Amino acid sequence: MSAVAEALEMERVESHLHPEGSFVVDEHPVPTGREEVWRFTPLKRLRGVHQDAPLDGESFKVEVDLAPGVTATSVAAADSRRGLSGLVPLDRISARAWEASSSVFEVDIPEDAVIEGASTIRVAGTGTDDATAAHLLVRAGRFSRATVVVLYSGSATWAENIEVVVEDGAELTFVTVQDWADDAVHLVSQHARVGRDATLKHVAITFGGNVVRSDTSAEYAGPGGSVEMLGLYFADAGQHIEHRLFVDHNAPKTKSNVVYKGALQGEKAHTVWIGNVLIRKVAEGIDTYEENRNLVLTDGCRADSVPNLEIETGEIAGAGHASATARFDDEHLFYLRSRGISEKEAQRLVVHGFFNDLIRRINVPELEEKLTTTVEAELAKNVLKELV
Repeated sequence: MSAVAEALEMERVESHLHPEGSFVVDEHPVPTGREEVWRFTPLKRLRGVHQDAPLDGESFKVEVDLAPGVTATSVAAADSRRGLSGLVPLDRISARAWEASSSVFEVDIPEDAVIEGASTIRVAGTGTDDATAAHLLVRAGRFSRATVVVLYSGSATWAENIEVVVEDGAELTFVTVQDWADDAVHLVSQHARVGRDATLKHVAITFGGNVVRSDTSAEYAGPGGSVEMLGLYFADAGQHIEHRLFVDHNAPKTKSNVVYKGALQGEKAHTVWIGNVLIRKVAEGIDTYEENRNLVLTDGCRADSVPNLEIETGEIAGAGHASATARFDDEHLFYLRSRGISEKEAQRLVVHGFFNDLIRRINVPELEEKLTTTVEAELAKNVLKELV
C-alpha cells in the first residue's frame, strides 16, 4: 500500500479533540455542557436543536448569483453526492441535520475552468420559530479556479452541514459570512477534502446572530495540498460566537495556515476559538501554523482561545501556534493622539488596523468594502460610546 493510501486509512488517534463520527443520531448523546467539546457553548440558547426539536422549518429564502461556468442545483438527498468530502457527523446536531435534510444544494465548478468573479449564495432567514436543516456541497473540479461566497442574513434557527471538495490541482476560495439578525442561531459543521497539489482558502466571517457555533475540519486526499483558514469575528453584548477548527495532516508534504482575529464589546459578549492540528505519522515534510488574536474593547467581555498541536512524527518542516487576547495598545493610542488625533478616532483606527491586514488577505474584492463598512457599523454600536 502506498504512503498516501496509508494516510487515508490511518488508525484512529485517541483524542477528545476529534471524537468518533457517526451518521446515527442516537450514537451521539445529548450534550450536557460537561463534555470538553461543549463546555463553552450555551446549550439553553440552542432552542432544542441539540436535543430533539424538529428540523423541518422552511422560514428562509435563497438567492443565487453565479459566475459564468458555475452551476448550482438542489438535489434530492437520496440522489445527491453528499458525503463526497468524507464528512461524518461528529456531534448530535450534525447527525440530526444530515438525517433531516431532504435535499442537498450542490455547487459545481467544472474541471479546468478559471472563473472570474465570485459566485454568491444568499440565505435570508424569515423566522426563528421553526428550526431548519440544510446541506451544502461545493465541488471544485480538477485544475479549476473559483471563488464561492455564502451570505447569511435575517432571523433563523439553522442547523447545517457544509462539504467542500477541492480536487487535484484546483484552487478554491470559499467564504461564509454570518451577518444574521440578533435573534438567529446558526450551528454548522463544515468539512473539506483537499486533493493532490490543490489549494483551499477557507474564510469564516461572523458578525451577527445570538449564537453562532461553527465546527470546521479539513483533510487531504494526496500530498502537496494546501489549506489556509482565515476568520474574522466581532461579538456584541450577549452574543456568543464559537469557532472550532481541526486540520488533519493525513498526507505528506501538505501545508496549513490558520489565522483568526476577533473583537469583543458589550456586557457578556463571548467568543470561543479552538484550534487543533493533528500531524499523523505518515505526514512527513508538512508545514503548519495556527494563530488567534482577540481585541477586547469594553469591560464585561470574555474571549476563550485554545490552540492545540498533536504531533506523531518529528519529520516535519515546521509546526507552531500562537494565541493572544488584549485590550487597546496604549503605545499605539499615545502615538496617534500625539499627532492631534482624538481619542475616539485613535481607537477606531487601531481597530481598523487590527482587521485590515486580514481583510486584504481574504482578497475577495466583492467583500472588502462590505467588511470594512460592517466593522465601522459594529464600532458605532458600543465601542465609541463606552471604551475601557
